[in-house]
Amino acid sequence: MNYSQFLLMRPELTLLALIVFLLLYDLLAGEKGRKYYHLVASLGLVAHLVFNILPTDELSICGGMYLSSPIVSVVKTMLTLGTFIVLLQSNVWLAREDTAIRRGEFYVITLFTLLGMFYMISSGHFLQFYIGLELASIPMACLVAFNKYKLESVEAGAKYILLALFSSGLLLFGISYIYGLNGSLYFSDLLLSISSTPLEIMGLVFIVGGLGFKISLVPFHLWTADVYEGAPTNVTAYLSVISKSSASFVLMIILFKVFAPLVEAWQPMLWWIIVASITIANLFAIRQKKIKRFFAFSSISQAGYIMLGVISASVMGMSSLVYYVLVYLVSNLAIFGVISIIEQCSEGKVAIEDYNGLYKTNPKLAVVMMLSLFSLGGIPPFAGFFSKFFTFMSAFEAGYYVLVFIALLNTIISLYYYLLIVKAMFITPNDQPIQYFKSDNYTKLSLALCMIGVFLFGIMSSFYNLFATYSFGL
Repeated sequence: MNYSQFLLMRPELTLLALIVFLLLYDLLAGEKGRKYYHLVASLGLVAHLVFNILPTDELSICGGMYLSSPIVSVVKTMLTLGTFIVLLQSNVWLAREDTAIRRGEFYVITLFTLLGMFYMISSGHFLQFYIGLELASIPMACLVAFNKYKLESVEAGAKYILLALFSSGLLLFGISYIYGLNGSLYFSDLLLSISSTPLEIMGLVFIVGGLGFKISLVPFHLWTADVYEGAPTNVTAYLSVISKSSASFVLMIILFKVFAPLVEAWQPMLWWIIVASITIANLFAIRQKKIKRFFAFSSISQAGYIMLGVISASVMGMSSLVYYVLVYLVSNLAIFGVISIIEQCSEGKVAIEDYNGLYKTNPKLAVVMMLSLFSLGGIPPFAGFFSKFFTFMSAFEAGYYVLVFIALLNTIISLYYYLLIVKAMFITPNDQPIQYFKSDNYTKLSLALCMIGVFLFGIMSSFYNLFATYSFGL
């Protein structure tokens, strides 16, 4: 075997080197050195981002188990950018007395989950895909239960790992069906041999169900609200954006590269999943009183919109999905950045009514939240409008007229409950609003990056054109 092939896994190698470096830094830096841990980790991730920012050429190594392409490298860059923003927003939380001692653990575990997502995205073989999935999922359970002295966090961690194990078992069961019927786990082999037999369709259902849990699609979403509420806010942001985005892209790759011959089977299945996700989640979001549960159902709804790019089974669908994920990343992370800093500086206020009158005391944070909500709701000229437009167009051109109409109606519902937050911040009076406070520089930088993305990604069409150039379809 030519071990020099491993050198071609540049994103994974540089990320692994960063993980090892942070481990050693945590062990050897001492008390004075650990004061700069956050800065070192952030700069290290920036270096990794810059080193791997250029899209790679088509690549197949290890007998086809590891695959890469320009669009895959672009997605890895997006996930790295999102992780970097999450790290910036975590500074205040990690500086607290109860979490400072475990600061190093947070960085290392978070980057391990990112490494698992990288391997999952670059899989050309179901075994590597499953290993990457577990590498991303198991450390994630540790992150969810990171606040081990809080009952809600421990409970959320227990729920997540139990349901993650169940979904992984379901996924593995589906993979075993496919292997037993075709004698191979390579994506390229399965594309040529797979057929519409009942057992292969059953394997497809199990695989979609297993990944549906990771994406929080209805009916695999029941864990989402409890875990999002119990987990630390910064971990919730990571779950709702980075984990969801990677799983969505992987599902698309598997459906395109493995189950393309079964397109007439999985498209109707996705149709009902999309309708259920965007409708049920929107209806439940209206009823929520706590802001993290509110955005948990919002993320379920957004996952349904993301799947509109998958169901079209086209180049436009793939480019629309990647573009939607990019816009969703900056919009949602801006919102969770505001929620996180308010929670840390206001003694844990997380109810929606706590945001009443926020504009009077913290106008900048209120404006950031408002603009991000406008982007998520799809109001022009923000980037969210264009991402929804391209996603709807991909499904429309594929002939899903009724589905697009239902999605448009649900967009109106989502805009309504997003405006409830805006109304609370700007209109609803509050005798005891959240007191004025100054955000730390890391949080300011993260929110600035997100706001640039909310405006820039919508104005500059070159981003969508870039994804369309690199994408592949059926």
